[in-house]
Amino acid sequence: MNRVLVVGGGLAGCEAAVQLARRGIPVQLVEMKPKKRTPAQSGDALCELVCSNSLRGAALTNAVGLLKEELRLAGSAVMQCALEARVPAGGALAVDRERFSGAMTELIRETPGIELVCGELERIPDERPVVLATGPLTADALAADLARTIGSQHLAYYDAIAPIVDAESIDWSKVWRQSRYDKGGDDYVNCGFDRDQYEAFVQAICEAEKVIPHDFEDVKYFEGCLPVEVMAERGLDTLRYGPLKPVGLIDPKTGRRPYAVVQLRAEDVAGTAHNLVGFQTRMTWPAQKRVFRMIPGLENAEFVRLGVVHRNTFVNAPELLDETMQLKCCEGVFLAGQLSGVEGYIESAAGGFLCGLMLAQRMRGETITRPPPTTALGALLTHLGKKPEQRGGYQPSNVTWALVPPLEGLPRMKKRERYQHLAARGVRDLAPWLEAIGSPKPAGEAFIPVEPPEV
Repeated sequence: MNRVLVVGGGLAGCEAAVQLARRGIPVQLVEMKPKKRTPAQSGDALCELVCSNSLRGAALTNAVGLLKEELRLAGSAVMQCALEARVPAGGALAVDRERFSGAMTELIRETPGIELVCGELERIPDERPVVLATGPLTADALAADLARTIGSQHLAYYDAIAPIVDAESIDWSKVWRQSRYDKGGDDYVNCGFDRDQYEAFVQAICEAEKVIPHDFEDVKYFEGCLPVEVMAERGLDTLRYGPLKPVGLIDPKTGRRPYAVVQLRAEDVAGTAHNLVGFQTRMTWPAQKRVFRMIPGLENAEFVRLGVVHRNTFVNAPELLDETMQLKCCEGVFLAGQLSGVEGYIESAAGGFLCGLMLAQRMRGETITRPPPTTALGALLTHLGKKPEQRGGYQPSNVTWALVPPLEGLPRMKKRERYQHLAARGVRDLAPWLEAIGSPKPAGEAFIPVEPPEV
């Protein structure tokens, strides 16, 4: 059996390596530490968590909670070590960083079939197959070679993500549906400002606390996708002539054009979540909640995701990757983790799991089986294949309920109950897939109940 070269000893690379090796595929895992580190790294162990030690919520009301449970059931190495290194964190799964990294390093060294090699690769290796899992701070030389291979227009170096609000938390009595000049029908939800509201909103944006870039970040903004606070600081009317321009819009309650308008666009077919168009931001998360609730109609908004702008390296996955996470233009080259355009620790591990599993199936001559789209694992693959409609192009994403197909045949229910049903459906639909892939015994105890609440 030919070996697989996996580049990168982070969450995605290590997870992919373990899944391959457990299925009888020899792996050489190449990690540049301890010979060299990225500016964000400080230790020599694998799977170093360079930001928070939290893997986020474990509750059934969170899509990421479902993702953790699915990975646990599927025999994820990252979940196994995370549960061993768990520390108290309320409703979240948080870990002791050093224990977690140490456990992952030990697991890699002890897993038969994995050869751990120290070294930096400055170009995509000629050996095939190869999995690139070099993370958000991919070294400059390798990133440049990847850009030459796929076309520089398909490689980005920072995230610019707008917030998403739960549709049920919008005050629909204050907003209306309309596209500018009625082009596109009622595709957008419009939140209109009068002059005083708008000027207070701009002032709040300018005065809000901002996230200070890390020393290792060199964020370069594109004029077509600027953070909202950068535009606000350029002048009082900049936003009103940019993403908040009211032209072509009439508020049916007044019969007049508002002074400025924030537009929301549906994130999913069912319209359960909407993103704030043009609202990429470096404001802190508490500041975002306070400031964005000044928008008429969003006074009680609940945020599915908050905005972020930070250094990252990722490809235009919908254009470049096939259904098995292989580059369409370069046979035998696979991408996993944040390089493919997922966001977050657990999502990166899930990307490595899926990439390693499907590659092992390919090499063993088995039918490649993708997880059902109703699962959180399937939702990540949905994101990687979803071509964006909005300006700014493809952007990385955490797993969210908006990526999961809506429930059918059930009465209207409260958000928490709906999420419980979605999670229960995901676990139920995952079961035959787990049997098909021959997953090992799950680690630890379940995060969530598999039975939905009564309707």
